[in-house]
Amino acid sequence: MFTESEGIVLRQTKIAGGRRMIYIFTKKFGKISAGTQLNERGRGKQALAVRPFTYSNFQFFKKGDYININSAETIRSFYHIGEDVDKYMNASYALELTDKLVADDEPAPGLFNLTVDLLSEMEAREKKFETLLLGYEVKALKQVGILPELEICTRCGEEKQPAFFSIKDGGIICGDCLKATNDSLIYPFDFGIINVLKFYLSHPLESLKNLALEDDVAKRTLKMMTEHAKYHLDFGELKSEAFITG
Repeated sequence: MFTESEGIVLRQTKIAGGRRMIYIFTKKFGKISAGTQLNERGRGKQALAVRPFTYSNFQFFKKGDYININSAETIRSFYHIGEDVDKYMNASYALELTDKLVADDEPAPGLFNLTVDLLSEMEAREKKFETLLLGYEVKALKQVGILPELEICTRCGEEKQPAFFSIKDGGIICGDCLKATNDSLIYPFDFGIINVLKFYLSHPLESLKNLALEDDVAKRTLKMMTEHAKYHLDFGELKSEAFITG
């Protein structure tokens, strides 16, 4: 059966016979793995379509569980991302995280569109890349249904002044409830960050052009959100995590 879908390459590995296995976040099918002889190091137009940070349309041949990429056409290449190492690492972090968030063979068109928006905004942004990355991560967690609780204490259920963030409890906890725990997965939580996270949730990524968090605040909050995702989805470290969050 022949089919097609828009997609973004998440990662790829070499396999036997000079072929590659490419893991693609597709709009129609979710995350899939597909074999191909297309090589990103080639000079043709199809080589560009299978490179990182490229939004492409793929033509597939499917037979049972086997999928092969017959051809690919670039819709938009975000190649400027690769011209700045900080921008590149932040975009790589976003795609690694997306790879962990997306289930195999389960369409997630909302998250797909958000990922395309992230690449577009990251390419255009000139500084404070972590501010944009944090906005993407919070929105992505909402898309997959594991957004932390930001309104009420996850322990007592009351709308008290939030003081800390609990990874295990999946959201904010008040000072009174903190006294009753010796949990090590607790982060001090600045009340102002809650307002920032809520702003992210109510605004598109393109509206973040003039938002710039302090570097330490953005990195600390990114680490907290990623630890939340790792705990609740049970995945390990991201390769680019140390570079971004320290």
